[in-house]
Amino acid sequence: MVKIEVVEIEKPEGVEVIIGQGNFSIFTVDDLAKVLLTTVPGIKFGIAMNEAKPQLTRFTGNDKELEKLAAKNALRIGAGHVFVILMKNAFPINVLNAVKDHPAVAMVYGASENPFQVIVAETDLGRAVLGVVDGKAASRIEDDELKKERRELVERIGYRID
Repeated sequence: MVKIEVVEIEKPEGVEVIIGQGNFSIFTVDDLAKVLLTTVPGIKFGIAMNEAKPQLTRFTGNDKELEKLAAKNALRIGAGHVFVILMKNAFPINVLNAVKDHPAVAMVYGASENPFQVIVAETDLGRAVLGVVDGKAASRIEDDELKKERRELVERIGYRID
């Protein structure tokens, strides 16, 4: 029998989240902390990772509130080797490649500042992440005016497509 649960990620407004899975969490949580610190100067973060043996959540960071919330969210997810990164003063795009390049990271499920949910399955063995819900569902297709506004915004922040 499989039980499905939705776990809401608890985080303050403006805090980014990255949810992923790795292995050998006894050192991975500290290694990922080093990755974050050396990738974005001034980043504030908390990271937590569930260890399958001895069934505990390890955590670290440089912001006590984010550390506590990362640990609380990871424990609520409960799946072995899943990690939760909560961060300020950086965007996922700034750190994702560095996080994914760590040898102990198997995958990243999602990363966003949006409201975030984790879909978890539970069996008699344990829990597993099936996927994530990142924000609200799209409700319409961009029209020419909205496309023009988007292009103007991305050009103001330094991106050009032509």
